[in-house]
Amino acid sequence: MSLDVDAVQVFVAIADFQSFTRAAEALGTTQATVSVKLKRLEERVGRKLIERTPRHVRLSAHGETFLPSAREFLAAHERAVAGLSVTRRRFRLGIANHVMGPEVPSLLARLKAADPALTIEVRLDISRPLLEAFEEGTLDAVIVRSDDDRRDGEILGPEHFGWYASRDFEHRAGEPLPLAALSPTCAVRDMAIRLLDRSSIPWTEVFVGGTTAIAAALSAGLAVSPFPRRLAPSDVVDVGDALGLPPLPSLSVVLHSSLSDPKSKDSLRAITAAFREHRKPSKYR
Repeated sequence: MSLDVDAVQVFVAIADFQSFTRAAEALGTTQATVSVKLKRLEERVGRKLIERTPRHVRLSAHGETFLPSAREFLAAHERAVAGLSVTRRRFRLGIANHVMGPEVPSLLARLKAADPALTIEVRLDISRPLLEAFEEGTLDAVIVRSDDDRRDGEILGPEHFGWYASRDFEHRAGEPLPLAALSPTCAVRDMAIRLLDRSSIPWTEVFVGGTTAIAAALSAGLAVSPFPRRLAPSDVVDVGDALGLPPLPSLSVVLHSSLSDPKSKDSLRAITAAFREHRKPSKYR
């Protein structure tokens, strides 16, 4: 029995995303095409591989059994195709430090699995140097948070913020609000300070560092910080309402890319699908 590579790829994508719509988006095709290819594969193997209801998409018992072999089949196919190529493609991706979250490792793994011949070069930095490198052509794509300077790029998802501090943090009345923030070039820091100033709330910056360092400072009870909800440590809480702090608007995580060839577009679709999968609607939206 021979298997169609495209059909197996569709099955694996549905298994990964648990969604026909997101699988189609990642593969750059339509939901109808995904459904047809899955049906042909199920007819070929003589088993029901995916169980689908109006609310859920999940693997059947046969699908669970078939999935590891399907992945091996696709990996072997990609290795065989890559072996025919004398040149390896290079993908230079910049990711802003404050965007780096739990979805990034799976994103990179998905990029590598989708194209074993792809050499991935990743640069972590703050947004402005990454955007400058992108403009200069030394990076093929960058993932940053939106700011007032650029309106282009593809929105990958929202970034929601809160005023976070440790559960036992106490702010003494009459004293400036102690702040922990990123560098002075950070758009979120600037936004938060403007809001405090407009609300006539005195503040003082007591801690400056990267996202991980700020999370540690919050857990230690040193300060309050305008911090992304998805990255907030489990031992901190949003104290904005309790302290009468102004609401923080949401920003967007944006992908900027200069690539247009089909292979690179496949890589970009994998990035887009991975970020959107990890940024499902929440109660904060």
